Amino acid sequence: MSIIKGIFKSKNDPCEMPEQIDLDSLFKEFYDRLVYFSCQFVKDKHQAQDIVQEAFIKYWNQKDRIVPVKAVIKNYLYSTVRNASLNVVRHEKVVEGYLQQIGSIEPEEPPVIDAIIIAEVVAAVHAAVQSLQENYRLISFMGYFDDKRNQEIADELNMSVNTVKKQKQRALQLLRVKLEPEIFILIMAVAACIYKY
Repeated sequence: MSIIKGIFKSKNDPCEMPEQIDLDSLFKEFYDRLVYFSCQFVKDKHQAQDIVQEAFIKYWNQKDRIVPVKAVIKNYLYSTVRNASLNVVRHEKVVEGYLQQIGSIEPEEPPVIDAIIIAEVVAAVHAAVQSLQENYRLISFMGYFDDKRNQEIADELNMSVNTVKKQKQRALQLLRVKLEPEIFILIMAVAACIYKY
């Protein structure tokens, strides 16, 4: 009956007039009941509290678009909390299904392992290049780390392109002696990809 009454209320009804509502009073009035409401779905009080706090933040950010009537705001908050709670439940079901699918096997983290290997190789290469004579070191850094072309290096160091090429080759020969064979082969593969004439 109250739904039907609401449809036929006149526009001059004092219940429909905009109210002065501040966030603090709304929070005090609805927070506990919204947390309890959310708990019915998510079964976790802390998660429910987070959901309700997010609902109040969402309301506050959109308050200019919401009619400033307590009943409207209350409906908005309940709808927001319900939707967020159901999203959490759906997400947990997806995670639970995934965990059941993979069983109890711990997934490896190849990106982390790869990152560690790359960091170790770069450190070894960097140390080996640092131990070269200054002219070889400078040309190696400019060519392989700064990704400069041979002509750019020659222009910056006021030398011929052929001198740059020869010193790069000599630096690689010296690095072959200083580095472990596996690391040197990796460097040669990378250098072949980025070697520029």
